[in-house]
Amino acid sequence: MEKYIPRFFKAPAGSFFLFGPRGTGKSTFLKKKFSAALMVDLLKPDVFRAYSAKPERIIELVEGSPGKRTVIVDEIQKVPQLLSAVHNLIERKTGHRFVLTGSSVRKLKKAGTNLLAGRALLKTFHPFLLSELPAGHGFENALRFGTLPIVINADDPAALLETYVSLYVREEVQYEGFTRNIGNFSRFLEAISYSHASVINISNVARDCEIGRKTVEGYIQILEDVLLAFRLPVFSKKARRKLIAHPKFYFFDTGVFQALRPKGPLDRPEEIGGAALEGLVAQHLRAWNAYSNNFFQLFFWRSRNGAEVDFVLYGEQGIYAIEVKNTARVRPEDLRHLLEFKKDYPMCKMILLYRGTDILVTKEVRCIPCEAFLKELKPGVFPKL
Repeated sequence: MEKYIPRFFKAPAGSFFLFGPRGTGKSTFLKKKFSAALMVDLLKPDVFRAYSAKPERIIELVEGSPGKRTVIVDEIQKVPQLLSAVHNLIERKTGHRFVLTGSSVRKLKKAGTNLLAGRALLKTFHPFLLSELPAGHGFENALRFGTLPIVINADDPAALLETYVSLYVREEVQYEGFTRNIGNFSRFLEAISYSHASVINISNVARDCEIGRKTVEGYIQILEDVLLAFRLPVFSKKARRKLIAHPKFYFFDTGVFQALRPKGPLDRPEEIGGAALEGLVAQHLRAWNAYSNNFFQLFFWRSRNGAEVDFVLYGEQGIYAIEVKNTARVRPEDLRHLLEFKKDYPMCKMILLYRGTDILVTKEVRCIPCEAFLKELKPGVFPKL
């Protein structure tokens, strides 16, 4: 057995949903945390059939096990009708805690499910943060293969990533009937990989994969619904200049991006490397913020004249503007967009993450090695480097 690596995620005291893509370690964490819990694993065919035919069976299960106070339902989206029975049990104040995991919200949304009308908190689970991993799981490996637990423990991470992407497409997209044309969707996945860490241009993606614009918009929504990707909105609070309106697009894990992104003679390694680095920072900030009870809202900033800051963290604790550069040396032009942002938001703290080894301060911009920053990123604490 692989050695269990503790996670930063803190389980709430009451009932909660735990959403996260397949392979992030939700089930492993819950089995370790709640080893004595009642478990309903809807990925098992016989269990799925039983509860699909009779969702109220969970009431009988709970009433038949009075000593079990925690009930885990794994992959709740497989049988959305179970939520009505769980809601009934919660309303009866039986004293049970329900933990409902999911790797997709699409069927829950389509069913018009109200997610227990606020009776359970919504939490998210993410790939490893570098600060969670023991020594030996390095920054360069994370850039190339990502930080999914199943990849971290693999003998051949590249092959496992290829398998992961194929299985995810087949199981979450094709088997669930989210799209009828899996060939079109596969071409779309390749085309959208060029948009990772970039502002989405729907028309360009549609042209590249020879699919209609509305279909592409639907496919992007599928990626978000099955938690494979997310979009980052533009920071526009009290904006003093004209900004673009379109969001940036990211896959949830850098390794998944690397597996999907075609590589050939016309693809510059530094272009792929820059997108991978920015994506790694994005997934870390997103996970860190989720595990910190969402201290901040996450944005990016881009003016109509092309000035862009990769990440803006906005919350009660202030504004942080973060730029990511795939370079070992800080050049004056690397600071230009941060300083432009500072003109509009003088109270912001500016950070440049780069591939060098020294911590520098120039023109009020704190330049920090990206690896050191990510390894110090722990819930509730902003790295003080």
